[in-house]
Amino acid sequence: MVGESRPDPGALEGVRDAAAEAIARRADQRWPHQTQAEQAFEAAFTGLLDDSHRDAFEEAMTETAFRFRLSGLDTRLLTVAAVAEVDPAGHLLLGLLSGDGGPGRPTVALALELAGVSANGALGRSRLSDLSPLVRDGLLRVVGSDVLPSRRLVLPDRVAAHLTHAGGPPPAGLVPYLLDAVPVDVAGVATVAEALGHHEQLVWVHSAAGAAGVGLAAGACERLGVDYLCVDLTKSPTTVRSAASGEPVTDARVPEQLLRDIVLEAGLRGAVAVITGAERAAASIRVLLDAPVPVIAVSSMPWDPAWAHELPLAVTAPRLTIADRERLWAPLLAPDSVPREVTALRMTPEDIARVGRHAVRQAAIGDEPVSVAQVRRSTRRLSQSQRRDTSDAGALTMSDLILPEHAGSEVRRMLDWARYRDELLALAPLQGKGGKGTGICALFAGGPGTGKTLAAHVVADELGLELMQVDLPTVVSKYIGETEKNLERVFHEAESLNALLFFDEADSLFGSRSEVKDARDRYANQEVSYLLQRMEHFDGITVLATNLRGNVDPAFARRLHFIITFPDPDEATRKELWSHHLAQLPAIDSNDPLDPAALATLDLAGGGIRNVVLSAAYAAIAAGEPVGMNHLAAAAAREYTKMGRRVPDTAALTSQGLISDDQQGADHGY
Repeated sequence: MVGESRPDPGALEGVRDAAAEAIARRADQRWPHQTQAEQAFEAAFTGLLDDSHRDAFEEAMTETAFRFRLSGLDTRLLTVAAVAEVDPAGHLLLGLLSGDGGPGRPTVALALELAGVSANGALGRSRLSDLSPLVRDGLLRVVGSDVLPSRRLVLPDRVAAHLTHAGGPPPAGLVPYLLDAVPVDVAGVATVAEALGHHEQLVWVHSAAGAAGVGLAAGACERLGVDYLCVDLTKSPTTVRSAASGEPVTDARVPEQLLRDIVLEAGLRGAVAVITGAERAAASIRVLLDAPVPVIAVSSMPWDPAWAHELPLAVTAPRLTIADRERLWAPLLAPDSVPREVTALRMTPEDIARVGRHAVRQAAIGDEPVSVAQVRRSTRRLSQSQRRDTSDAGALTMSDLILPEHAGSEVRRMLDWARYRDELLALAPLQGKGGKGTGICALFAGGPGTGKTLAAHVVADELGLELMQVDLPTVVSKYIGETEKNLERVFHEAESLNALLFFDEADSLFGSRSEVKDARDRYANQEVSYLLQRMEHFDGITVLATNLRGNVDPAFARRLHFIITFPDPDEATRKELWSHHLAQLPAIDSNDPLDPAALATLDLAGGGIRNVVLSAAYAAIAAGEPVGMNHLAAAAAREYTKMGRRVPDTAALTSQGLISDDQQGADHGY
């Protein structure tokens, strides 16, 4: 950061001499505060010009002037305003000279007088305009609504603390946005470091979800040996109230004043400003381009030339490699080995640090080593906080998913793809050739209750992702072009959250393209075509679920990496499902024991079995007794009735007491 000129190191003495002359001039006018002003003058400058105080003050002033590119006149004006802050006698002196009759802030006219320029001249006024370095960068505030010479110069508290070496934290309004970056040495660090070394003002780092953009920026600063201030603009609230209607509206922009506070804090620290979520600053991008400090903007979006005429240096941040993740996880977990299930989690360096610290604390409570399961739970907690999800449901694992062997093995194979795709991509860019993304697309096909939705949740939890279920009625629109816009928002949100995207009953949206008979058919086919293209470029995991595989457009087949069929469970699978759900009951009636083998003869899918067990548990609790076979029999009958099916007329079921004699053969359909 090179200033326009080196400021005058004797600014304080210059202000003292100018103040003495001002007092003398007022003496000729029979000024009533002459004696009081002379005493305040002596008290103020005796303390300010004491060797230890003067050296510290002038060092801070010279450093500030250099960092913010202040001219000699700027420095003297800042010194005048500072005199009121650093010494009570100086506060009194400036108030008296401004005509207050007591302590006060200096007027613009007095400040220009003590700085040695005319209050009526263009030069002095220009140094206190909104575009001047002093005002624009927040070092001084010109307060008041009167004519400019009568307004007051106010030194912000943060600037006063810096000039007096009082230190202290940054402004309270800035604290919630501060981010602890984790420097990493990845591709792009050398480029950014070289740009900073050549005084590049703005470096734009495009960092997709899960990429190491912030770590790259911090790594570049660390390589140069310079300090950095890292802030996260995504923590800024997006819901504001409309000035016109008063209704809440979504506004992704950040206030311009927040950006100026960031720039001011970085300048006072002599640090590079690292700003993530920078796309939200697009409307005020000039603040970053005119900043007195270098800015590294980390954004989920590439630079848009429409934002400004200038074209900053643009760098794309990579994702962490498996080796990078191992190095970051090693200090947090057992140093001898980091499980592959952990290194397969796609996270930023900052997320790894947060999850690792949380997992270590949770493991310490139980006095046990950090396990893969604990890391997954902590990862899920992180994803819940990112989506502001307050649910506290436990994470699901493959043990919660009971499927026939073929379907279960396909789900496990899909998990292996997701966990180890980064290892494959590090060897060769096989998956992403032809401009396609590196995401994974799967179709889960099967009847209701066969485990499709549960499998999607299991995949998300096993990979430490949040499941983002698409509400199709809110996506599909009758208006031309709106469906594509809604889909783009869905994919963009999934990318920003690094979430698994789940389309349930997808055949309503992903159905076969039809022959074009009218305009609506043409636009419907365009929606499907758009979706096919967007899925190919999505870098995450997409799961489509359908009850009827035949309804899905055949063009999807070549774009899907997995098509997993979830069949209705056979009797052996049903027995396993009954045993799994019954094992979770709080209490079982020993006089009316449960028989999973007999229950397995009921033709119910996994969802129906879960409903029966849940209904029986509620009935037992309401009756104040443990769950018995009689509760399950009644619940099974209700489940069949709910589905519009006849209650089974089977002698074996009757002998087991599942269905009462008066229920046999009764038609419980709607």
